[in-house]
Amino acid sequence: MYRKLYAQKLSVGAPEFIVAGLGNPDRKYAFTRHNSGFLCVDALADRYDFTVKKLKFRSLVGDALIGGHRCLVMKPQTYMNNSGEAVRDAAEFYKIPPEKIIVLFDDISLDVGKVRVRRKGTDGGQKGVRSIIYHLNSDNFPRVKIGVGHKPHPDYDLADWVLSEFRKEEEAPLKEALTHACAAVELMLDGKIDEAMNLYNA
Repeated sequence: MYRKLYAQKLSVGAPEFIVAGLGNPDRKYAFTRHNSGFLCVDALADRYDFTVKKLKFRSLVGDALIGGHRCLVMKPQTYMNNSGEAVRDAAEFYKIPPEKIIVLFDDISLDVGKVRVRRKGTDGGQKGVRSIIYHLNSDNFPRVKIGVGHKPHPDYDLADWVLSEFRKEEEAPLKEALTHACAAVELMLDGKIDEAMNLYNA
């Protein structure tokens, strides 16, 4: 019965929100730190029982009902640094304003296992977010930052670090962070960003 009602609701109208997880499409990047946004989309898909397989807007997309809100959930396939091109295309097509676009991405300033919700802000050096700000001409979109840990030492190459895979001992805290990120997304869709920040921010 639930599936029937779910299908009926998805068949009517356009998405109200975009939820975009950032990452790189090649299989070799699947479990790397920079793909935390993709991993969060996978966690959302498991939690709310939808798939992200259709190719549209230069992304893999899924039509999802999360907390009663119809969402276009997307994994841009443009590679991280051009993520904004895909998000812009979807936003323009469905006429979704920045404040209804939730972006999920990695953050090297947070330890693995931590998340941080923000209502808006600068790119903080994250090039996928920088691309989204540029192509939307706005930084007024909510986001969930997923901690991937600091570089092992200052001289460690940043690209090598974010493209490295999570270690075995990091898998449990990462899973907890993704669970918290999914719960935060549901609150954010309800307009409860402050509550999400209070509950889940590191």
